Amino acid sequence: MLLAIDVGNTNTVFALYREREQIGQWRLSTDRERTGEEYAALLIQLMGLKGLAPAEVGAIVIASVVPPAVPPLRRMSREFFGCEAFVVGEDLDYPIRIELANPAEVGADRVVDAAAVRALYGVPACVVDFGTATTFDVVDAEGTYRGGAIAPGINLSIDALARAAAKLPRIAIEAPERVIGRSTIEAMQSGIFWGYVGLIEGLVKRIVAEYGKPMTVIATGGLAPLFYERAGLFDHLDPDLTMAGLLAIYERNRERVRAGKRKEQG
Repeated sequence: MLLAIDVGNTNTVFALYREREQIGQWRLSTDRERTGEEYAALLIQLMGLKGLAPAEVGAIVIASVVPPAVPPLRRMSREFFGCEAFVVGEDLDYPIRIELANPAEVGADRVVDAAAVRALYGVPACVVDFGTATTFDVVDAEGTYRGGAIAPGINLSIDALARAAAKLPRIAIEAPERVIGRSTIEAMQSGIFWGYVGLIEGLVKRIVAEYGKPMTVIATGGLAPLFYERAGLFDHLDPDLTMAGLLAIYERNRERVRAGKRKEQG
């Protein structure tokens, strides 16, 4: 089985695949101080609830935007799963061409998403990923990653508003029916939600206009379902897009990654 790990700034997602079928997925908060032993204790316990054991894992692939999380995950992989973890962008090359001035600076998750879109939905395409930051990533008609835009995530905006304005509380993210709020809470919910819808629609329309041709637009990330229908510009909703990209990268490098398991066993 493949263990795919996506380390984001807020959450770390673990998914187990038997061939192309996902048989388990677990989400932990990302903690830069978490040790390999702590990762193992949590993950092995969660796997056990589904009747799965570490010995069944034959390969591990990681995409991370949090560099301090990688060494303890490598240690967890070696000591508890008997695998050498392969990190996208370090041990494994990106599967698509990156047309940027400095390709090394792009986040692994953005390129993995772009690779998944090329394989699953076709190109040209724009991926909107609702995470700690909201990212907009462009893959051109040749399948080349062309960059995009990064905006603060909606939760960051809520936190900043509550910290900076003493009389404004921290609110939950909701989709209000009215734009004109009749209370402070309603006004904040409207400004945050519908303001974000305006940001998304405006940026995507500008990206498509600048590219000059129609594009497939895909929503992914934890908050994607909240905006998918209301933004009115998405063609697809795929919350597991990054995991699909990691699976595709593993399949492209299957023999190399499996060799890491054989080396550990040897």
